[in-house]
Formats: sequence, C-alpha cells, structure tokens
Amino acid sequence: MTISRRRPLCLSAAALMLLAAAGCSSTDAAASITVPSPPAEEAALCGALHKELPKSVAGQDRNDPEPASELTAGWGDAAIVLRCGVPRPEEMSAPQSQGVEANGVNWLLEEEPEGPRFTTTYRKTYVEVTMDKRYAHDITPLAELADAVKKTVPATLDVP
Repeated sequence: MTISRRRPLCLSAAALMLLAAAGCSSTDAAASITVPSPPAEEAALCGALHKELPKSVAGQDRNDPEPASELTAGWGDAAIVLRCGVPRPEEMSAPQSQGVEANGVNWLLEEEPEGPRFTTTYRKTYVEVTMDKRYAHDITPLAELADAVKKTVPATLDVP
C-alpha cells in the first residue's frame, strides 16, 4: 500500500516539474499540445486544411506547436492554437451551449479559464481553436481561419 501511495506523489512531482519547465521556456519556443487521432477520412480533410491555413492570424505569425503534425497549427506564442480532427465536444449537446458565426463558419463557444475554445459545428470533422485571454471577446482569428475551413472541411448537417 505504501508503494501505491508514493507512486502518485512521484508522478505528480514529475508532472509539476514538466509544467514548471514549460512555464519557464522562452517565448520563442513552440507550445506542446496533444495531437488528435481522427479516422483516416477526417485526417485527410485536416491535411488539406493544414495546407490552406494562413501564415499569420490576428497579427500573430505562424508558430506551430510540438510535436509537428498536419493536425495542429499555431500562431504567436500559443496565443492561437488549432487542432483538427478532435472528438465532438460534450458541450455541443448541452441545451445552454453558446455559438458564434464567423464568415460563414459556425463555432461552439466554450469559456475556459485560459481563454475561449471554439469548435466548428456542422462540418465533416471538428476543428478546435483555442485562444488566450486577449481574444476573449474577439472572433477576428475565427474570421481569418474561416476561408480555409470552408475550402477544405465540407459542411454537413449530420449530427453524430
């Protein structure tokens, strides 16, 4: 029993050290995020989206997160991060969920402590965009990403 109790403490300490190291990294370092693992058809859509994404969004230059993947993209120092092929958010089924429309693309809005998270709706794969707090009331990044999403991720009214 003592070993099993110590193990979570060791893991927690390791996790804290990793978080501290990430917090101390230079502003030029790319963010680290979890890469989605969508089915092959959705991954192909994400690959097409990746090729169409702009070099800058809301004045932030492209700075993709680690590990490098066609399923992820970033701008600024993780100020804006896109993940393509994410699972359908549970919040999408909530009767009180909020949405926004930006240049013809509909997005689910989820308010998070770090900043807003948006996920496309009515598309053949889900595209998630997280932004830091400076974009809490600004959908400019979504508007700038809309053309690439519309061009590469077909609309659908199928609700899983």
